[in-house]
Amino acid sequence: MIDFTGQVAVVTGAGRGLGRHYALELARRGASVMVNDLGGSMHGDGADSGVADLVVDEITAAGGVAVASYDSVDTPAGGEAIIAAAVERFGRLDAVVSNAGIFSSIAFEEISPDDWRRMLRVHLDGGFYLSQPAYRVMKEQGYGRFVFTSSSAGMFGQPLEAHYAAAKAGLVGLSNVIAIEGAPHGIWSNTVLPFGFSRMVTDTVDDPKAIDDVAFLKAIRPELVVPIVVYLASRDCDFTHRNYSACAGRFARVFVGLGAGWIAEPGADPTADDVATHLAQVSATDPCTVPDSIFDEVFEVCHRLGIAM
Repeated sequence: MIDFTGQVAVVTGAGRGLGRHYALELARRGASVMVNDLGGSMHGDGADSGVADLVVDEITAAGGVAVASYDSVDTPAGGEAIIAAAVERFGRLDAVVSNAGIFSSIAFEEISPDDWRRMLRVHLDGGFYLSQPAYRVMKEQGYGRFVFTSSSAGMFGQPLEAHYAAAKAGLVGLSNVIAIEGAPHGIWSNTVLPFGFSRMVTDTVDDPKAIDDVAFLKAIRPELVVPIVVYLASRDCDFTHRNYSACAGRFARVFVGLGAGWIAEPGADPTADDVATHLAQVSATDPCTVPDSIFDEVFEVCHRLGIAM
């Protein structure tokens, strides 16, 4: 069994929904858990410390170890405070599940600058504010695991969610670079794209009764996301720089592939007409590779052009 005994995990947005399930399972497997939740609404309003306290009570009642944190991830001071409190209380930091977030549906042409910035501030800025101080602790230890909550909305698109999708896609970029820079220090970073019938659905639908009969929503119980998150946060996870979708008990890797494409002859000056002529090759997705960094693409092109690197 994957065991977290002696390990310390921070889970943000852990007071309700998916985050609560992550915190409970990590604690059940022996982790000391920092349960972080501001206790605000799904739209980002208000605060309630009791939300995190209830999860801590659940964990301790079951014989686990947990403490609450009420800081918001959307400021540098908040991110620092969450990590500092975990290290001060437990002495180390093994895993960070960056899960805190807000949600709203707005047509693209109606998104205000405030709507845009609020969404990015909580998801993307919050991911940075939390992970940078955590990274420093993990680098000193020579070990750490990051699990960022991205979304299929960001990777594939979702109507009425341009602000949310942009923030979630940004977390993939953040995780990619942490994975590359962290690898020499034993720090892995991966993302999860979860589907869960949780507060994000129930608190943002105008007619909650309308979702009662939707079979898909019944199939995406939030508990079904937990296994992949727990695995990625564990010492058993032996890879980094990946993304995984969790949907109704189906777990699958999500990747950005690079097609072989068409390449002009060395020294040629290709035109838009050449692109049109070779568009089938330019657009082909098979064969493809999954680059580990920007350098993989550069090296491959240089190799085909006969340029020594």
